[in-house]
Amino acid sequence: MLQTSRSTPKPSSKMVQRLLGPGLVTGAADDDPSGIATYSQAGAQFGYDLLWTVFLTTPFMIAIQLVSARIGRVTGKGLAANVVELAPRWLVLALIFLLVAANTFNIAADIAAMGESLALVIGGLTHEHALIFASVSILLQVFVPYHRYAPVLKVLTLTLFAYVITALTVNIPWSTALLAAVWPRPTVGANYFLMVVAVLGTTISPYLFFWQASQEVEEMRRSPAHPPLREVAKGGKLELHRIRIDTTVGMIFSNAIAFFIILTTAAVLNANGVTNINSATQAAEALRPLAGNFTFLLFALGIIGTGLLAIPVLAGSAAYGVAEAFGWQATLEAKAPDAIGFYTIIAAATVIGFSLGFTGIDAIHMLVWSAVLNGIVAVPIMAMMMAIVSNKRLMGRFKARSWLVILGWLGTGLMAIAVIALFWSLFA
Repeated sequence: MLQTSRSTPKPSSKMVQRLLGPGLVTGAADDDPSGIATYSQAGAQFGYDLLWTVFLTTPFMIAIQLVSARIGRVTGKGLAANVVELAPRWLVLALIFLLVAANTFNIAADIAAMGESLALVIGGLTHEHALIFASVSILLQVFVPYHRYAPVLKVLTLTLFAYVITALTVNIPWSTALLAAVWPRPTVGANYFLMVVAVLGTTISPYLFFWQASQEVEEMRRSPAHPPLREVAKGGKLELHRIRIDTTVGMIFSNAIAFFIILTTAAVLNANGVTNINSATQAAEALRPLAGNFTFLLFALGIIGTGLLAIPVLAGSAAYGVAEAFGWQATLEAKAPDAIGFYTIIAAATVIGFSLGFTGIDAIHMLVWSAVLNGIVAVPIMAMMMAIVSNKRLMGRFKARSWLVILGWLGTGLMAIAVIALFWSLFA
């Protein structure tokens, strides 16, 4: 046990720069092109009637991502490495396999959407554009060390403001929209209920858990003066405070963007009778004749920007999970020859995702399979996370407080209900 005291450290410029990091990037990555498609469908099909869902999911999203970040920072290990200590290895490997499969299908849908969006903006062939995006993503992750790549990811979060600006370019009846958000009048029916489930599944996704825990470990490794918190005799509150601010801001930012996407598509598409949207690019294309070229351009460029952010998170979270489960080196700071297994998973997930675009499988089917696999993975992983964060042996004096445990278990229960509903809808 180290005897270093950290009870009264003063905030430094370096700490200010780190204040918004893993939590912000994780939250922004949740609004990937596949998520944009889900939110666009919610707005187009049901207008303002599903705006309330972003308020429902926000506290649970904050809680479960706080748990994820806390596990990484306190233990100094990623989520998979901690889960191995509690669950049978065969179960962990099975869940990791499903995570990798779900992420790969998600990557496929995202890369395809990015290629289609760029083709809509500048012309050209969608597959060639998709190849460029996939290649750039792999090269950046493999050859750019984490301390240089992390700022790039932070900058990419700014592209999501395109959806805030988009909302400001269209005519929105704000009183009607805000009233629907705080006093919803749900349309009772299977389609409505399934869209609620889709929004829940899009907002709370397993890949976000693995990514944020591992990013906290990456941040910790950047400075020898920041050991795992459970190895520190005193203090640690400043780091937990940073995590709370970073995660809370990141998740609120994520759901605020979802709010504006639903708002825009409700005000333009639903209001003009366009209610069937199956992809983010279809939403962008539908906006052009109804809201003008500028609104279309912002929406389409937003798809590309958030895709550049989300693909590394999807591929990286899969690689962290596999590498930690097998005990391989798992860090974006390592050079390629020193972490071959880790970088192989990143490259393989991205390449296979890109290749799926040539199989004729449409993006909707890939998203359905991704949702099903995420559903299988999400609830047991969330339950294990809650067991870890409540475990005195693993967390030491940083065992989670009651409010976080209660909120985390409520979020786990909510996801369990959503998953049951998803399977019922698909197989009933």
